[in-house]
Amino acid sequence: MSLKNRREFIRDLGLSSAVAPLLLGLPGLANAAVAEKRRQRLIIMFSPNGVVPGAFWPEEVGETFEFKEIMAPLQPYKNKTLVLNGVSDLVRGDGDSHMRGMSCLLTGTELFPGNIQGGSHTPAGWASGISIDQELKNFFQSRPETQTRFGSLEFGVSVPDRADPWTRMVYAGANKPVAPIDDPYQMFEKLYGRMQDQKMLSSILDRVREDLRKVREVVGREDKQLLEEHETFVRQMEQELKADKRRAAAGASPALEAGVKNTNDNMPRTSKMQIDLLVNSMANDMARLATLQYTNSVGQARMGWLDIADGHHSLSHKPDSETESQEKLIKINKWFCEQLLYLVEKLDKTPEPNGTGSLLDNTTVVWTNELGKGNSHTLHDIPFVLVGNGLDFKMGRSLRYRHTEHNRLLLAFAHGMGHHLETFGNPNFCRDGVLNDLT
Repeated sequence: MSLKNRREFIRDLGLSSAVAPLLLGLPGLANAAVAEKRRQRLIIMFSPNGVVPGAFWPEEVGETFEFKEIMAPLQPYKNKTLVLNGVSDLVRGDGDSHMRGMSCLLTGTELFPGNIQGGSHTPAGWASGISIDQELKNFFQSRPETQTRFGSLEFGVSVPDRADPWTRMVYAGANKPVAPIDDPYQMFEKLYGRMQDQKMLSSILDRVREDLRKVREVVGREDKQLLEEHETFVRQMEQELKADKRRAAAGASPALEAGVKNTNDNMPRTSKMQIDLLVNSMANDMARLATLQYTNSVGQARMGWLDIADGHHSLSHKPDSETESQEKLIKINKWFCEQLLYLVEKLDKTPEPNGTGSLLDNTTVVWTNELGKGNSHTLHDIPFVLVGNGLDFKMGRSLRYRHTEHNRLLLAFAHGMGHHLETFGNPNFCRDGVLNDLT
């Protein structure tokens, strides 16, 4: 039956518009029943303004290494941690180091010329390429067996209410920044608002089932086989709805603390709320890519809960000789590591739906930053700390490189998730291929 005749067939039988896509051919329908494979996940966590190198990087290289003070909270997961020292953002061009450090971090591409002035450097605009998380999202969403409801989720904690290259690290493409959601209640509505639409969707499926019954009575044997496939799809949709209802009845959507204002002083509470939502979304397979962004490049959080009244960015500019400022920076970065630990622990304590291990067994969390060191604004030695087995890298090690292009690491993320790109970002920084020694 031709496409034109099929449309006329639908019209002449007076079928609902809901059934039309089924008869015209649903993309990927033949793969609807593909057996589920392992759910690989990647979460990228960002904190700003560099680190205190002497309190951050392990002295040793290899499997026998010791965490310094900042990363000490990760000790219980040392055998699942990979520390990468010497990975550098070599992307240059317009913009200051904070701008390029943030917007080139996951894209590996230069910033467009623009009118946003930063520091003493030239003004710039948005990044000129897609970020690695969105590249992987597109790859996953193009295959029926790895499609999820959202593809990716962008979480934030105390991200300022403005849009510029200092506040965006996720890009859907060149000149297409993606804003994180830093209000837990707004994120909750995005994730679980579908529950309110279940009754309407169930009604639509009832009509589709009835329309398919009508069609079955007037078509030939070959078309009946196709209709059976469509009916299988409808049954799967109904099963998803029932699963959503079961999850709701079982409390699968986390109960958020009520009335928490999205303010600087509430960062510890909103951080926990966002992490709870993130892990829950992964457990329910709403997405397999996520970012968790704390404040922004040049983030000026004032961490009173640590007895620190100074703004984070201001402290990061203090010279190394100011011992008190360095101690405060260590406390701040250790607090970020504690947030990482909470995320990792929650992933580790959440079982995979199929009962094969925990979410952490199939998830890698990457903790990174826009700078290597705040007061020098260096883009060398960008922190990259990986936890979890989602990428099948060899964990439990501390590795040291020498000014190695971070594009090669982004490329390794893609390869670890089955997306075998030849280059990522600026191809000039991928001439030596995937970063070595990771597997």
